[in-house]
Amino acid sequence: MACVCYLGAMRIREATRSDRDAINSIYSSAFPQGEVESVAEVAINLLSESTVPRTFSLVAETEGALVGHVGFSPVSLGTDGTRQGYILAPLAVRPGNQNCGIGTELVKEGMRQLTAMGIDMLFVYGDPRYYARYGFSDIEARPYTPPYELEYPFGWQGIALGARGEEGAPVKIGCVSSLCHPTLW
Repeated sequence: MACVCYLGAMRIREATRSDRDAINSIYSSAFPQGEVESVAEVAINLLSESTVPRTFSLVAETEGALVGHVGFSPVSLGTDGTRQGYILAPLAVRPGNQNCGIGTELVKEGMRQLTAMGIDMLFVYGDPRYYARYGFSDIEARPYTPPYELEYPFGWQGIALGARGEEGAPVKIGCVSSLCHPTLW
């Protein structure tokens, strides 16, 4: 399928509950059958998460159609509450719109918003080759233990947006209820 790039006319905005069907459609087209149900469910459930700090999702829209989505949700970093973190999950772009920079713009806009919010760390569990372009690394994530055992430990990565990472003993992170399923990890 040919890439349909509309970056000039693309608009990134915060997702709303009325975007549920379009977001589900993005994931249905972008993920293989064995994964699509659980990943789409996470994306949809994040729209209803009520957290402090807030959970938010961004969508990319071109010519009135949603072509990409990314979710950002808070994670706890230890018990003292002095540091704040988020996790980027999930991310998808319609196959016909991939390799056009849409995912990149969604991630960068999310990172801009998190930096403006004073967030210290951003985590992701995904392909290191893809996420390295944003500055994610396994080195930044090492001091932080994900909430569940990872099927692919090399995919656990982080980036310091504010204060530098932890030193010393590992810090176990906690996540929002939409991500509290061992099969996602």
